[in-house]
Amino acid sequence: MEENKAKINETKWDPSLELLILNEWEKKKKDNKIDEASNKIIVIDTPPPYASGKWHVGGAAHYSQIDMISRYYRLKGFQVISPFYADRNGLPVEVQVEKIYNIRARDMASTPEGRKKFLDLCKGYLDNAEKDIVNVWKRLGCSFDYWKDGTDSEKYRKMTQKTFIELFKKGLIYEDERPVRWCPRCGTTLAEAEIEYQEEEGYLYYINFKIKGEEKYVTVATTRPELLASCAALIYNPKDERYKELRGKKAISPLYDVEMEIIEHPSVDMDFGTGLMMVCSYGDENDIRLFKELNLKPKVLISPIGTMLENSAFLSGLTVMDARKKIVEELEKKKVLVKKEKIKHTIPVCWRCKTPLQIINRKEFFLKQLPFKGELKEIINKIDIRPEMHKKKLFDWIDSISMDWPISRDRYYGTEIPAWRCTNCNSILTPEPGKYYRPWLDDVPFDRCPVCNAPKEKIVGEKRVFDTWFDSSISVLYVTKWDENKEFFEKAIENTLRPQGEDIIRSWLYYSLLRVYQLTKKPAFKYIRITGMGLDPKGRPMHKSLGNVIDPDPIVSKYGADAFRYWAAISARLGYDYRFDEKKVITGRNFATKIWNLSRFISSFPYEDSNYTNYTETERAFLALTQDYIERIDKGYQSLDMFEPISLLYELIWDVFASNYVELVKNRAYNREKEFNEEEQKSSWKGLHEIFRSSLIMLSPIMPFVTYYSYKMLYNKDIMEERVPEPMFNKEEKEKLMKKALDIIEINKEVWTYKKSHNISLNKPIEGKLIIADESLSDFINDLKALHKTDFIINKNPEGEKIGEKLYLLTR
Repeated sequence: MEENKAKINETKWDPSLELLILNEWEKKKKDNKIDEASNKIIVIDTPPPYASGKWHVGGAAHYSQIDMISRYYRLKGFQVISPFYADRNGLPVEVQVEKIYNIRARDMASTPEGRKKFLDLCKGYLDNAEKDIVNVWKRLGCSFDYWKDGTDSEKYRKMTQKTFIELFKKGLIYEDERPVRWCPRCGTTLAEAEIEYQEEEGYLYYINFKIKGEEKYVTVATTRPELLASCAALIYNPKDERYKELRGKKAISPLYDVEMEIIEHPSVDMDFGTGLMMVCSYGDENDIRLFKELNLKPKVLISPIGTMLENSAFLSGLTVMDARKKIVEELEKKKVLVKKEKIKHTIPVCWRCKTPLQIINRKEFFLKQLPFKGELKEIINKIDIRPEMHKKKLFDWIDSISMDWPISRDRYYGTEIPAWRCTNCNSILTPEPGKYYRPWLDDVPFDRCPVCNAPKEKIVGEKRVFDTWFDSSISVLYVTKWDENKEFFEKAIENTLRPQGEDIIRSWLYYSLLRVYQLTKKPAFKYIRITGMGLDPKGRPMHKSLGNVIDPDPIVSKYGADAFRYWAAISARLGYDYRFDEKKVITGRNFATKIWNLSRFISSFPYEDSNYTNYTETERAFLALTQDYIERIDKGYQSLDMFEPISLLYELIWDVFASNYVELVKNRAYNREKEFNEEEQKSSWKGLHEIFRSSLIMLSPIMPFVTYYSYKMLYNKDIMEERVPEPMFNKEEKEKLMKKALDIIEINKEVWTYKKSHNISLNKPIEGKLIIADESLSDFINDLKALHKTDFIINKNPEGEKIGEKLYLLTR
């Protein structure tokens, strides 16, 4: 066997090598194609990130973990579809463009020409923002397939429109006018999943209402006095003895002199305010329910731009906050405001711009979701959700849904609703699917109204767009080619993985499950992997307003992508929040250097790719222990939690291999004193290579750069073409052998501890003889002697001083 010359001379892993490796991967990637005919395919529904700015370290870590999963499945022989494309529809880009160019979308987009110009500005902004995100994941070594067609592409929008047309024809989408949550700043309806709640300081106002026909008043507490003009009833809890005498009576509202019923209702909280409650249209969702339940006629007071309408009388034209101040002044003048007290309460706000929301009546398109709550739960129970604790959050959200999903938005940069309306008969007309439609711009696709035969001049196009979740919720259909290749889709949809953050369980995850089930009657995913939130070192979410956003670029430039990926893997167990910790990044860099130095050491010894069987007992024991580690690492990867594999790999490579096995066989591998025969030396070479080679393969999904380069230098092969190492021993033999390896590791610890406590240099002998009572370890004596420069003997009845669980020292 011809000896290799040492291929690796540098003593430290240089992160700049990662840039050279990236160039190699980019060239190879052009030749890589997915075999769609394979029966071993997994589709990863990679989260399409919104192209509104660069990732912080939390986002970069999240996508690095997704890449680790992709690389692992390739080691298992899967054809992995793991695309990257951007989510480019929706409100955020409009808000950014409005700020940058100091414009208002609703003004600019009031004409088709202006709308086209506004959309072009949005597209230009997204193109630049997307480049930043792509640069981050490429530098991190993520092996995604970059699909340039994002959710705003004609291809994706055509598919989105097809889903609308199909569901509309099935009767699952309908148009209706009803109360909806509305953002005055964004000028659009919001779905329940788009509503956030924040605490604010306010007042509880105590107002006197006159009882009709009596010189008597009752006091009602409210946080929304500006809605007084829409008050249609007063209610109290039937268990509240204070108000039993009011049953059947009427009250008269102050300032507006409107009569209203006083009604018993069990929903009233007797401990809030005075126990009497105004029912106004619309203070909150409870008011909506009560108006419907009590058959009351609503009176909407607030306009889409957040100002009071004419039917609010003297408040007309004022903003909601100004109207509140004004009406309080009037109530005080009339001496019907009893008092006001400071309170803290939660209010609904827009999740994008944080503007307080109002409830107004709007005609919108709705997707039915209430009838599917039970069926969705059954489907979800068939999906492997990891960690399972997050399944409860999903079920809790489903239980809380109280209305169908409003899917239409009065915005511009989004997928257009493919619908036209006949002004003659008011029918909603949908075209045939298969084309991307822009009803606000395109010619009418009907010669005449198919319902009433009116001429096409009577048909007008819909100007609204879809809620952005209506687009992104079908991402799994996009990657499984639902609209392109039905045969492939039927196979691919059976083996899909959704990796995502816990913050979008109620939106992206829920809507995906709903939409895919409605369209295919199938579960959207086989596996769902949910991560926690990326936090700063103090445990806070990263926000620009806090000034704690950590850019991944300087970290990667300083320590390397492998070091960053090490932190991403070991920062937390799956499902829990993960803090950025630069010390763990440094540990990752040191680990890469350790691997590099091990590669440098091992490259001194020849390697032969053959089925070698003439191993010494030392090699057999440590190969068996390595096999056990690999089996546990493999199981960890299968759980989709990177914490377990990286923890075990660090232990295997640093503690087991480098600190014990390498030290144990180093003298035999060099054999400078010719203490060992040629076959024993050859066994050590083969053992060094096989344990290290297997470790590199298993580490490659997490730290792809140093493993790729080391493997290439040592074996002249592409590690990404390798597979998870096959077991060498059966279970019984493995456990018997690995116990010996663990015993030897314990003996090494005991020797090193003894030497340290007696100030003996590690390369100096201990005076006397070290006795091992376990006869099964007799085959390890020569390696132990060579490592510790001390005589070892086997004696099942040892004499001398006991210096550890395994060792005795005989000094006479």
